[in-house]
Amino acid sequence: MSIDKFSSRIEFSAMTHFVRDLEDEGRSPVFRTMESATTDHVVVSGRSRIMLGSNNYLGLANHPRVIDAAQAALRRFGAASTGSRVANGTCSLHRTLEDELAQWHNTESAVLFPTGYQANVGTISALVRPGDTVILDWAAHASIHDGARLAGAHIEHFNHNSADELRALLVGARAVPTLVVVDGLYSMEGDIAPLDEIAALCREFSAMLMVDEAHSVGILGATRTGAVELFGMQDDVDIRMGTLSKGLGSIGGYVVGPEDLTDYLRTHARAYQFTTAGTPAAVGAAVEAVRIAQSDEGAERTARLIANVDLLRGALAAHDVETIAPTVLPDGTSAPGPIVPAIVADEQTLIEVWNRLFDQGIFSGISVFPGVRIGNPLLRLCVTADHSIADLEFVAKSIASLRPAESIDAPALTH
Repeated sequence: MSIDKFSSRIEFSAMTHFVRDLEDEGRSPVFRTMESATTDHVVVSGRSRIMLGSNNYLGLANHPRVIDAAQAALRRFGAASTGSRVANGTCSLHRTLEDELAQWHNTESAVLFPTGYQANVGTISALVRPGDTVILDWAAHASIHDGARLAGAHIEHFNHNSADELRALLVGARAVPTLVVVDGLYSMEGDIAPLDEIAALCREFSAMLMVDEAHSVGILGATRTGAVELFGMQDDVDIRMGTLSKGLGSIGGYVVGPEDLTDYLRTHARAYQFTTAGTPAAVGAAVEAVRIAQSDEGAERTARLIANVDLLRGALAAHDVETIAPTVLPDGTSAPGPIVPAIVADEQTLIEVWNRLFDQGIFSGISVFPGVRIGNPLLRLCVTADHSIADLEFVAKSIASLRPAESIDAPALTH
């Protein structure tokens, strides 16, 4: 069989065997199966646990109005969109969502992709050609790196949030078309890109700037459209991308901007053209979530989320648990995001800490390579608007008791 030519690659994959061994021991922190809706608590392995690994930052995935909207879309349009957006896959809800996203972001237009991953891969690969340069923050999301690779571009990386390194790379790329892509709020480190400095450098060197707002939409900025708005850079960022699967509680990705840009993507982005359109239920849910996010209730949920983040950070600090600090803005104020990364000594300690927390009724997230550099793992704590004070204080106390910054002698795997 032709697979034999690849068998050694599959059979001897260290990561595959490592995960299998952990699963055999019942200690794997990945590929767990949720047995209930994911709110501030979730049933997993037969027990309700505090959920601190979810992207449901504003609690909208479980909001009654969002669920009702999904059910109404399902009844009206059916379970599937049955085609691509180019053919018959567009229903009126797709158009409504695009119009309302554009209005919310105060842009001419929006284009909707079935997932955030496809939005990044499709946008970058449609705009960039071989011979162009793409410059990425090392910590940018995998979909951004993959889009640049798919485009066949020359790719450069700068250390996380280093404007000085970005400048040096822009000097070297001055002679060719250059795209700079960063996250607004980083999914592993939980910090915010210095968009004022990055946008200024892109202007100076005539580079195009794209910002991924996956983890910041619904949270940052006066009208909660993300980090670009927080920094007042709406006129300085060429491409604003976001997702519907984090703060907005559904699934999908989008790009907002000038109509020329969105029309170009509709006619050139293969990840848009050659895939079935987002399901009616997901799009209907997203329409309602976007409306809630813009409302007084959305503002209250965001305020509650940030209050919970501050509470958890304060409780961890009181117990001497080291975390990556929130971003300090140019005006000196702090801008905490929903992700609180706790420093962990090493990967083996991370696995042991995760399992001990799991046994105490806490489901946390983890950050390991390739999400972060090898040797720099993080206990990734995702806070939501719905967490209680008691739960967050219990989590902080539990983490502190394990002293994650110090190596733990974990039990050896049996395989």
